[in-house]
Amino acid sequence: MTVARRGPWRGGASRLVVRARPGTRSRGLLSFGSFLLPCALGRGGITRRKREGDGATPAGRFEVLDVYFRADRGRRPVTALPVSALRPADGWCDDPAHPRYNRPVTLPFAASHEEMWRQDRLYDIVVVLDCNLRPAVRGRGSAIFFHIAREDWRPTLGCVAIRPDHMRRLLARLRPGAVMEIL
Repeated sequence: MTVARRGPWRGGASRLVVRARPGTRSRGLLSFGSFLLPCALGRGGITRRKREGDGATPAGRFEVLDVYFRADRGRRPVTALPVSALRPADGWCDDPAHPRYNRPVTLPFAASHEEMWRQDRLYDIVVVLDCNLRPAVRGRGSAIFFHIAREDWRPTLGCVAIRPDHMRRLLARLRPGAVMEIL
């Protein structure tokens, strides 16, 4: 699993905007053009001071990079973004002391990591955001993704999550250079 490297955001590209809903830190609204969609946020709400393990969704402007999906659980998403099928050996390093911090890894992997091939459906479609990637600053958060929400809308560990049908509709409209702004 590799993360594509592209140039900075360019004007005219797609823009997703995420805001917390008043009165609930872990629920939000994602707007994209005329779409206004519910989303799950981290249990700590949105923060400007992201730290590894705080459970908060980082505020900022992040390029939407790569899309991964479970081919055994659904068809390939239709999108102009780069798409790859996940494999059982795919992981993501979340150990701030490791040189591969906030990077894809192959399992088994001795350091702390996130398994990308999950038993639940959260990563049936998962989108990598350019959050703390270039460069990865130790302890500033890892594995901040845009992925599928739990059916009961429980909070994420810091990601942004939406319904599977909404994810597919959005991905069909996104193109390289798209950004997610978390306010």
